[in-house]
Amino acid sequence: MMGNYVLAIDQGTTSSRAILFGRDQKIVAMGQKEFAQHFPKSGWVEHDPEDIWSSVVATCKEAVRKAGIKAADIAAIGITNQRETTVMWDRVTGKCVHNAIVWQDRRTSEFCTMLKKAGHENSFNAKTGLLLDPYFSGTKVSWLLSNVKGLRKKAQAGNIAFGTIDSFLIWRLTGGTSHVTDATNASRTLMYNIKTNKWDASLLKVLDVPSSVLPDVLDSAAEFGVTDPSILGAAIPITGVAGDQQAATIGNACFKPGMMKSTYGTGCFALLNTGSDMVRSKNRLLTTIAYRLGGRTTYALEGSIFMAGATVQWLRDEMGFLKNASDSGAMAAAADLEQDVYLVPAFTGLGAPHWDADARGAIFGLTRATGPNELARAALEAVCYQTNDLLSAMQKDWKSSVARKTVLRVDGGMVASDWTMQRLADILNAPVDRPVVLETTALGAAWLAASHAGLWPDASGFAKQWALDQRFKPKMKPADRARKIAGWSDAVKRTLSN
Repeated sequence: MMGNYVLAIDQGTTSSRAILFGRDQKIVAMGQKEFAQHFPKSGWVEHDPEDIWSSVVATCKEAVRKAGIKAADIAAIGITNQRETTVMWDRVTGKCVHNAIVWQDRRTSEFCTMLKKAGHENSFNAKTGLLLDPYFSGTKVSWLLSNVKGLRKKAQAGNIAFGTIDSFLIWRLTGGTSHVTDATNASRTLMYNIKTNKWDASLLKVLDVPSSVLPDVLDSAAEFGVTDPSILGAAIPITGVAGDQQAATIGNACFKPGMMKSTYGTGCFALLNTGSDMVRSKNRLLTTIAYRLGGRTTYALEGSIFMAGATVQWLRDEMGFLKNASDSGAMAAAADLEQDVYLVPAFTGLGAPHWDADARGAIFGLTRATGPNELARAALEAVCYQTNDLLSAMQKDWKSSVARKTVLRVDGGMVASDWTMQRLADILNAPVDRPVVLETTALGAAWLAASHAGLWPDASGFAKQWALDQRFKPKMKPADRARKIAGWSDAVKRTLSN
């Protein structure tokens, strides 16, 4: 008999979570565990893959224990993950050859600049929908092959595997029998042609990456492998995989062209569903795969903001201005209305639509009266301004009338703050919808797995069950909105490195 539960593994940048859902799509139990961040040099960000692996196994077992069920009661597993983070391991020993290089890492900036100067960016953009930026996996793989002693020789001999976090977890969960990924994760590597849906030999040649290290690419709902019973306690099929932002798009039921979601976690990522239309951005957004189901590819325009919740964490951990990240909304509400303070969070460069890897964070508008409350407000408003930059660029790129009537669906830890969501609606001058289920990333992974396994309804049935918690409507006066956006634009210009 089929089990009654689906397990979603949500492997994020700062923590791993495992969430059990029932047949009714409601959360039954959850496990969560944070793990260490490593910063070996300025601009470098790494994770220990063994920390990721142990945290995933521990949280899966915790969720099962809290639910009071057996692993055999789980019908399927869905995986969602931090996307561009790069892992390479030995196929023979299973050991990782280096720490995981995180999506925030900027060590390949010079290599990206060199490739641009050599005239390669147009080719990469045309085939992958991406820009030449350290953010993506391809240049990280190239760096590892060039900097880990003996690695290139082993890779050329077929003994090394590359994976984004989903691939690494599947490999481990299946006892080394499945080296696979899905189309959404593949589309973030700089090595995958999103039109032909194949690894691109010419791009691999430019990056000097042997094809032997690459995983097979499957649909987002497919047979990815079966877990080794010794790991979780049963042989459970893995039937759904998607990168975290695509999973959140699915979890928010953004299945129709023109629907848009924005996730506010460590970073902020907005995706606009463009259906079968592979829109080429003229405003430095990314063209990416939203999901691939039944062999049919649905595309999206994406804007990436590197620092969202991470900016609030910086105020808490490095500056000591607040005890808990959740305090930021109340502090922002208490800030002096007469001060317009702008915090441009370019701690690891600026993402879309600027793509300036060399920009660094800056604060403008400080006075003697500026204190923690004003900086908390500036940090939260920075997320709103950056989202507005993304939405404006999307509306220019995709001139459909649908895009100009956007209702933004939101998820992620920051959306629990009513103050932040109201300010977001004010800056966007558009409605912001917060769903009842905020764990939309895990929900999206669960739907992929459960629908493929026949446990949950299809896309249309799933979309009907999406439920609204609260809609935030814009209230700010047009003149105030215009003034604040103009101040933000000026602050960004002053921050850019060129």
